[in-house]
Amino acid sequence: MFQRFLSLAVALLLGVSVYAQSDLKAVYLRCEYKINPVTDVTQPRLSWELTSAVTSQYQTGYQILVATSVALLEEGKADLWDSKKVTGETTSQIEYAGKPLESRQICYWKVRSWDKKNVPGSWSEPARWEMGLLQKNDWKASFIGLNLNHLGKGKEYHLPPAPFLRKEIDVKGPIKKARLYVTALGLYEFQINGRKIGNDYLTPGWTDYNKRLYYQTFDVSKDLKLGKNALGSILSYGWYAGYLGYALLVRNPVVKNFYGDVPALKAQLEIEYTNGQKETIATDNTWKANYGPIVESDILNGEVYDANKELTGWNQTGYNETAWKKVITVSEKAERLFQSFPGDPVREVARLTPKNIKQIGAKAYLIDMGQNFAGIIKVRFKAAKGDSILFRFGEMLYPDGKLMTENLRKARGTDLYIAKGDPNGEIYEPRFTYHGFQYVQVEGLQNGLGMQDILGLVLSSATPKAGTFETDNAFVNQLYHNIIWTQQSNYLEVPTDCPQRDERLGWTGDAQAYVKSATLNNDIAAFGTKWVADLNDAQLPNGAYPLYAPAPSVRKTDTYSPGWMEAGIVYPYQIFRSYGDTRIIKTHWSEMKKFMQFLETKSKGEYVFKETAFAEVDPKGGFGDWLSVGKKTPPDMLATMYYAYSAQLMQEMALAIGDENEASHFKEINAKVKAAFLKHYTNAEGRFICNAAAYGDGRGYVDGEQGFEGHTQTAYANAIFMNLLDSTHTLKAAKWLNELVVKNGNKLTTGFLGVRPMLPVLSNTGYSETAYKLLFQKEYPSWGFEIQNGANTIWERWNSFTKEGGFPAGMNSFNHYAFGSICEWMFENMAGIKETSPGFKTFLIQPEPMNATINSLKATHRSVYGSITSAWQKKGDLITMTIEVPVNTTATICLPPTPTNNITFNGKALVASTVKPKWINRRERNTVTVGSGKYVLSYKKSALSGF
Repeated sequence: MFQRFLSLAVALLLGVSVYAQSDLKAVYLRCEYKINPVTDVTQPRLSWELTSAVTSQYQTGYQILVATSVALLEEGKADLWDSKKVTGETTSQIEYAGKPLESRQICYWKVRSWDKKNVPGSWSEPARWEMGLLQKNDWKASFIGLNLNHLGKGKEYHLPPAPFLRKEIDVKGPIKKARLYVTALGLYEFQINGRKIGNDYLTPGWTDYNKRLYYQTFDVSKDLKLGKNALGSILSYGWYAGYLGYALLVRNPVVKNFYGDVPALKAQLEIEYTNGQKETIATDNTWKANYGPIVESDILNGEVYDANKELTGWNQTGYNETAWKKVITVSEKAERLFQSFPGDPVREVARLTPKNIKQIGAKAYLIDMGQNFAGIIKVRFKAAKGDSILFRFGEMLYPDGKLMTENLRKARGTDLYIAKGDPNGEIYEPRFTYHGFQYVQVEGLQNGLGMQDILGLVLSSATPKAGTFETDNAFVNQLYHNIIWTQQSNYLEVPTDCPQRDERLGWTGDAQAYVKSATLNNDIAAFGTKWVADLNDAQLPNGAYPLYAPAPSVRKTDTYSPGWMEAGIVYPYQIFRSYGDTRIIKTHWSEMKKFMQFLETKSKGEYVFKETAFAEVDPKGGFGDWLSVGKKTPPDMLATMYYAYSAQLMQEMALAIGDENEASHFKEINAKVKAAFLKHYTNAEGRFICNAAAYGDGRGYVDGEQGFEGHTQTAYANAIFMNLLDSTHTLKAAKWLNELVVKNGNKLTTGFLGVRPMLPVLSNTGYSETAYKLLFQKEYPSWGFEIQNGANTIWERWNSFTKEGGFPAGMNSFNHYAFGSICEWMFENMAGIKETSPGFKTFLIQPEPMNATINSLKATHRSVYGSITSAWQKKGDLITMTIEVPVNTTATICLPPTPTNNITFNGKALVASTVKPKWINRRERNTVTVGSGKYVLSYKKSALSGF
């Protein structure tokens, strides 16, 4: 009684109502970035968003309860962890700190928050996570398979049939809980009583199988029945034993079987009965195997399916398996890690129906799906027994209407179905492949094809949507559409360069240049965490990061490249900045340091890479500003810039994890590289120069015959973007950059490494008008040129197609995200949403409503704290901005260059005392800082355009 009285007295002294409850509530609870996941992280991180109708609301404390059941949780009995009240505003990346967790444990949790007045809100709805198999000895299963390599046919592609595996089991009573833990060397589809388990494709995913292998966990409690049950699985060769990249094209000594040659399944079904009994059914040598209708299957080359070889009933109980063979067991690698899949699975994310179908021959049809995408088709038709129906896939048509497939190079990229002659019709959907396409050519179909008979199943890693961007300008909307579809097509298990040809590799240059744009469109935290592990698994012995990851050598000369290898620093840094994730820094700090040591050793203590410094790699100097136009920016100059930039990012990440010694070290490295860069690569005026003669005739360098020059758009854009220059040099460099663009007819010369910083630097140095001219440019090279030529995705080349030159031979993709990095500028400058601290805890709102052809714009970004909105509308001379700030964050709104007494704020005159000057992008701005809520600003447009 006394304790209660004391608590009441303290509460009254603090001015807190003991009866009131705040409307502050936690929603969208996630564990390790996911909703109700299975994880093997022993201290999983918990996150949530907050909602409140109160303006400028924020959290002053939180309490997390974790229990072994919902009942205990509802009673407030946290038998695993009660964090008690923790003071602070943190709502993400909070590590579980309760009792040690065990394999298979299910944890239920909820959270409540205290508001800015120290009043608690209600408890959240309960969420959960489940622990996977934490110890290697938790696995009782063996790898099993069937070696069918001797049945592979074809001179160019050696593609064996897909193994089928089965076993019948007895379920002895009512089930309380059943879990299937499953993985494969290769790809698997698992079935119980004829039903596919899960909605995922291409499982278990792509890793360096020699180092780590991921498994999936499925709740199959409702898939099992009392008595006999049939377990079945189909395997394919996938990335493990199939064809990879351009190995066949370049005649690499190895073209397939990079990790192994026989696909193998490892599965463990664990049943807990209601009577407390437990049972484990694991893959072992009692399983049976055979092969059937999937005659060939390969990610790059497609599938051959012979319906006449279907094993009817193989996945049901009572099947006669006397003709089936005993499985073989595949030996385990002791050093290989088994981990729960941390990324976002490949799933069907959309369905497309045809735009039109055109008959092009007696038995041939051309189908336009209306959109270039990555995925497969599901088709229904009638055919005679033995009819061979071939499906060819392509992104573009020739001017005469014929399908263009030459850009697939050595990827066969076809599916073939041999009909069984079912009078009721047949349905075909390939299992273990995917294609990049807009057009499907069907050959060998006698009975026609209707619009309702074909679907395009869009496949992508299911990264949650995080961004929207819409204007009243059709061109801008189309550009954003193209960016979104390209990201969706290539964020498929790893960040691939393209989804169609013989490549589909996780190229590091593309990935690092685009990663910030990716985070604005989708929540890629889990996807990125997975790929950063791949990237570090692929780190070379000398410390350099490779050209692509996972990184089997699909060309024996593939090693590393400046501007590309820095993905090992840039990509995890962006995950940290976008999601406030410091664990990714700690996890990979030693590898990142090893890379920085590689750079220091490579520079021979001079902290600059002079001309020809990277002549040892192939191509010489690396890939540099890939697909730029005109004279090349020296790759060694870019290497020096990236060296300084990497040191800058390392300094910031060191501070984030509280390591001041490392921060000081990298600050010093950054300063040394900047000084050495300016000394070697600038003249007395500060203009960028290089010793072009050192490159000779340029032979061996990418586009070396074009010559080399320091005075380029790419050079100045990167130097300013990477903070290599002091304020005086920055002004000069920005002036030269703008002049280079204007003299080039307001057109780009930049490639992959130059595009990302180009428009942001122009806008942030006072040349937004030029940036907008680049946006709306319709002549080659430009985004507008692509769109005018029918693009609905981002092209690899600025000139992937021209009416005059057609399609460049060889390397050519119409679904390549690197040039989509303009998306970063669209969000940060057009919409004006720019984070100023990790996770958008604080951010700027500084839009540029400059262009006369855009009268309205609305963009949203769902950060780890909630959704941010920036919208503006022009009506005559009046500009109205609408801003939404999520709970527990702070926005700094940059005011337009007009007297503050001309601005209304939420319908009232702006109070002058709330306006504060602040230096932003090297200029002083008038700003208003606000907390959560919705805000409307209106002002009359002055002679000064934009912000």
